[in-house]
Amino acid sequence: MRWSQIFIPTLREAPAEAEVPSHILLLRGGYVRQLASGIYSYLPLAQRVVLKITRIIRDELDRMGAQEFALPALHPAEIWQESGRWEGMGPNMFRLKDRSDRDMCLGMTHEEVFASIARNELRSYRQLPQIWYQIQTKFRDEPRPKSGLLRVRQFTMKDSYSFDVDWEGLDRSYRKHYDLYCRIYDRCGLRYRVVEASSGMMGGSQSHEFMVLTDAGEDMVVHCACGYAANLEKATAELEPLQDEAGPDTPQPVPTPGQKTIDDISRFLGIPASRQIKSLIYRFGNQPLLVLVRGDHQLNEAKLHAVLGGEAHPALPEEIPAVAGADAGSLGPVEVAGLRILSDHALHGRRNLTCGANRNDFHLSGVTPGRDYQAEYFDLRVVQAGEACARCRSPLSIHKALEVGHIFKLGTKYSESMGATVLNSQGREVPVVMGSYGIGVESAGRPEGASGGQVQGCRPGRDSLPDQFREPQAGHGKGGMGGTSYRKDHGSRSGQAELPCAKPAFGRRLSDSRIEPVNIPACRAEAFGHGAVTGVGWMTPVVSMPARYGYSWERGRDSIWTRLPE
Repeated sequence: MRWSQIFIPTLREAPAEAEVPSHILLLRGGYVRQLASGIYSYLPLAQRVVLKITRIIRDELDRMGAQEFALPALHPAEIWQESGRWEGMGPNMFRLKDRSDRDMCLGMTHEEVFASIARNELRSYRQLPQIWYQIQTKFRDEPRPKSGLLRVRQFTMKDSYSFDVDWEGLDRSYRKHYDLYCRIYDRCGLRYRVVEASSGMMGGSQSHEFMVLTDAGEDMVVHCACGYAANLEKATAELEPLQDEAGPDTPQPVPTPGQKTIDDISRFLGIPASRQIKSLIYRFGNQPLLVLVRGDHQLNEAKLHAVLGGEAHPALPEEIPAVAGADAGSLGPVEVAGLRILSDHALHGRRNLTCGANRNDFHLSGVTPGRDYQAEYFDLRVVQAGEACARCRSPLSIHKALEVGHIFKLGTKYSESMGATVLNSQGREVPVVMGSYGIGVESAGRPEGASGGQVQGCRPGRDSLPDQFREPQAGHGKGGMGGTSYRKDHGSRSGQAELPCAKPAFGRRLSDSRIEPVNIPACRAEAFGHGAVTGVGWMTPVVSMPARYGYSWERGRDSIWTRLPE
């Protein structure tokens, strides 16, 4: 298609609602337009990228022997109730009723649907292993849709599922997908890291995330020079032991009028936060529970959910007095009746600590865990930068990142609850062992993802660009460059198409010898300040450099132009 005919509605200025670089580039480059909060229309350039990425994904999956399905996005509530996730999904799930008043939902993911097919069709270990996949629109009622495609309520996802007769088979399927994802992201030009991750609402015994470090990301990655890397929701670290002074034989009440927070108590009593107990009331289902962490630590809700096997929610302020006898800010674990107490490991073995007295405006000093209260101990805290790596004791670093893929070892979580079983080689009926593997298709095409978080000076993979331009081909069309047009390469599988250049911004024609097409990020082109942006790709415009400015330019290793010293 000729440039004069293609629809690319670029913008001169960044819209007010665009905050992160990817959102600005997508809007200004003519890729997307917003229809509603978290809902976007993909214009021709964005659709080209999505189709190229899905082609890469299909190519690699088909080569691995996976089989593609097309499943419904509208699900009956019954299959989600069978797996136990109907309530667990909470408000993130779009729910509706049909005209017969039956509960329905829009699919966020398809474990239940694939498991229902497996239980009806798979009978013997001779039918396994199986790898099934689909590329489909998913829906999520995102509470804070913002930042362009970073938080959306409708998105395209590749989700594949493995079915094996035993855990050794799952290990092999999981490794296949791990390697598959690396190949896909390499072809998309992503600079990614593979990190240990929490399984979250998906469940299972193990999971890994594929992350791209970027300041626009909304996940946090903890990593160490030894190679350890994990999502902040999963990360662990070693703490330096603290020495506590001997305290009284029993806890002592201390008046603390108007002092509610950890910092308030530190100033009022002169006690560091590390010697305080932070007490939090949560609800798991209809049951309240008390969660304890060290005063200078933060509760990691993902770890709490993993311990409980489902989502827990903070109790509302008006609910807390009925549960603990006092308002938030005066809560503690001593003499609490009828509450399950979960404590972080950092409080185990401590003594002479301070906590709320479950009586407004009073705290207790001299509290010793194990003597004054009993708790169940788990890793429940958020790791902090600078803490020691659990493997090598070196300081940990924390960086923002963008998730582009996630793989899970589901095990028998869904097959047991939904009755998906087969006969093994000994003739015994066993639950199918499942794995789940997801890729956000748009994630692989976002500018931060394509550039590894550094928009300037990086070039995304050739296979995921909407257009690659060749050298000028004289005599093709009637473009604004003296009849010269540029061919864009869609790869050997798709052939070529012609795209004549637009007219230069300088008001006069330039000869072919004074112009050369080059792949270059849009923000770099603007930074040069000279030349006409004559075509836009996924962060890849074609820039015309006029010779009349007298500068000398050379193409760098990543097809980035740099000005030579005069």
